Amino acid sequence: MSHTGDVIRGLYQAFGQTLGPSRWWPGDTPFEVAVGAILTQNTNWKNVEQAIANLKRADAMTEKGLRALPPAVLEDMIRPAGSFRIKTVRLTNFLDFLEQESGLDIEALGQHNLYDLRPKLLSVRGIGPETADSILCYALGKPTFVVDAYTFRMFARHGLVYEGMDYHELQETIMDALPQDVADYNEFHALVVRASKEWCSKSRPKCAACPARELLPDPERLPQ
Repeated sequence: MSHTGDVIRGLYQAFGQTLGPSRWWPGDTPFEVAVGAILTQNTNWKNVEQAIANLKRADAMTEKGLRALPPAVLEDMIRPAGSFRIKTVRLTNFLDFLEQESGLDIEALGQHNLYDLRPKLLSVRGIGPETADSILCYALGKPTFVVDAYTFRMFARHGLVYEGMDYHELQETIMDALPQDVADYNEFHALVVRASKEWCSKSRPKCAACPARELLPDPERLPQ
């Protein structure tokens, strides 16, 4: 076993034992999860929840319901999520893609193979790797790992990110270390986010209190 794989599996075990099951991602339907993945770009989840609540009150949290909203109305409803004009365009682009690929049926979209579907999602203007993988993993149950800023920060502190490493290289490193299982990818990403908020913040890490402190490159010299 590689050192990198041992550290990744150790992080998973340490956070899982301390924090318990995550039960991610928040959303009542696959379509709601996909919409949430687009709305959460560059904002926090509490803001997204307000936008989703607005859409639900308007009975617009379905493929056809969202498609029926005039752009100006959609902009107003998702305003709490920020960048509402840009995100309205991105949601419209996603709906166009969904209509073309599966007749506005996200569950039918899930019948496509992961390796065929991912490049198609990435071709949708406004959907990058993190958003695409969030939709694939959390909405469609595909075995792919979501990498985000939390992942890069935590893994860099553990000596697992080299200079110039990109999204897909870090994703491949993590996926190689874990079973090829959507439940494991889902849970580990959720644990990384939760642990980052608890101990691995950007400005004030609490490494000495972290359950994975022994996995740091130099556990004897920890930020307090």
